[in-house]
Amino acid sequence: SGLQVRTRLLHGVLVLLPAAAVMLLCVSPARAASFQRFPADCSHLSSSSPSGVYVIQPAGSPPRVVWCDMDTEGKGWTVVQRNSHDTEITWKQSWTTYKYGFGNVQADHWLGTEYLHLLTQQGTYKVRFVVRNKANVTHYAEYDIFSVENEASGYPLRLGRFLGSGDDYLTSYHSSYGGIHDNM
Repeated sequence: SGLQVRTRLLHGVLVLLPAAAVMLLCVSPARAASFQRFPADCSHLSSSSPSGVYVIQPAGSPPRVVWCDMDTEGKGWTVVQRNSHDTEITWKQSWTTYKYGFGNVQADHWLGTEYLHLLTQQGTYKVRFVVRNKANVTHYAEYDIFSVENEASGYPLRLGRFLGSGDDYLTSYHSSYGGIHDNM
């Protein structure tokens, strides 16, 4: 069929990546979403759009302000997490805080686990983590299938095959997020 796979990026660092400066989490649908008032994710923006702040609205969710990376390979990456070496954000947060997100989408942030669940339920997605260490060396890890299940299941990750220049951090750690320290 004439479907295009588009990739969306998510920035951030999980506890899994101790040397990471920036991690990008990417998702890409294999099928087009139905028309909505706002694009379902950053991959639905014009490829000529600049990187920046946009409003998206995954199916079944309210609109949400996000950072769209239109410069990285594939364009149209939805940045769901960003974490810098010199961050002022405390990543040890409650379950509820991770559920709804925190930080500033123009800087270090977590978009929200519930929102990530809704985002990845729209179709088949892939994810890419881009890690830049203090020496400014960049590696990436990509999984050809990525989804986050619902809260009742504990938001487990579902991952496909690994590809990348970095280490395969998540295959053995795919059932939950390492940064969430409680389940209240």
